[in-house]
Amino acid sequence: MSRKSSALILSAALALAGVGLAATTAVQAAPQVSVGVGVNIGVAPPAPRFERVPPPRAGYMWAPGYWVWSPRMRRHVWVDGRWMRARPGYRYMPARWYQGPRGHWHFNNGYWTR
Repeated sequence: MSRKSSALILSAALALAGVGLAATTAVQAAPQVSVGVGVNIGVAPPAPRFERVPPPRAGYMWAPGYWVWSPRMRRHVWVDGRWMRARPGYRYMPARWYQGPRGHWHFNNGYWTR
C-alpha cells in the first residue's frame, strides 16, 4: 500500500470515527446505512488536477478525482478518479469543497442520490 493510500485511509477512518453512523430504513427496500463525512479547515484546496478519463465501461461510471485534507501531513492530498459500479435509478454527486460564510472550507464526500 502506498504512503498516499495509507494517509487517505487514516484520514477517512478518523473522520468517520468523529462523525458516526446513521441507519435509516426505507419503506420499500431493505434497511440502508448512510455515512456522512465532513471536514472543515481554513486552507483552500488547490485547483483540481487534469485527469484523462478512460474510455467508457459498460455498467460503470467515472467518479472524478478530488483533493482531501490530510491532518497527519497537514496538507491536501489528491485522490485519483476511479470507476464505480453504476446504480440504476441513482445519480452520483462527486466529492466537492465549498467555502462557508465564515471563510472556512468544507468537504462533502461523493454520494449517490435519486
